[in-house]
Amino acid sequence: MRKSLRTPAGDALTNLMLDLFRLNSLLLTAGDRLVARLGLTSARWQILGAIVQAERPQPVAWLARDLGGNRQNVQRIVNDLHAEGLVAFEANPHHRRAQLVVLTDKGRRAFDAAMALQMPWVNSLSEGLAVKDLQTVHRIVAALRNKLESEAEAQT
Repeated sequence: MRKSLRTPAGDALTNLMLDLFRLNSLLLTAGDRLVARLGLTSARWQILGAIVQAERPQPVAWLARDLGGNRQNVQRIVNDLHAEGLVAFEANPHHRRAQLVVLTDKGRRAFDAAMALQMPWVNSLSEGLAVKDLQTVHRIVAALRNKLESEAEAQT
């Protein structure tokens, strides 16, 4: 058996990462099932949420950055949302080619319906979990995300 060259913290983080990969897959699958009857997928729902959370209309590249996603993938999904009338494009006064993505009334209704389905689901999923523990996990994940984002910025 090979001896690990990782520190104990490195081993623990590796185990956490493997569980997070599996959890991410399960969350996406569960999200797809939850919003399927609304004509949404987890990816579409996530992008609608990013638009809702933004303080002002943003171009696709900014939405991708906020989501930690690939601009081309986000563009493809935004185009699908546009084709279904869930988002619209507006002129961007700061950039001629990078249009702003805005939610339509239909998109707002779809997002609100998805969130109405999410509420009882997430409440049930969180049963038996201590709020303090969830907050600790959130702080750890946020700290790891910030480290990775800082490293990525340093490399560009």
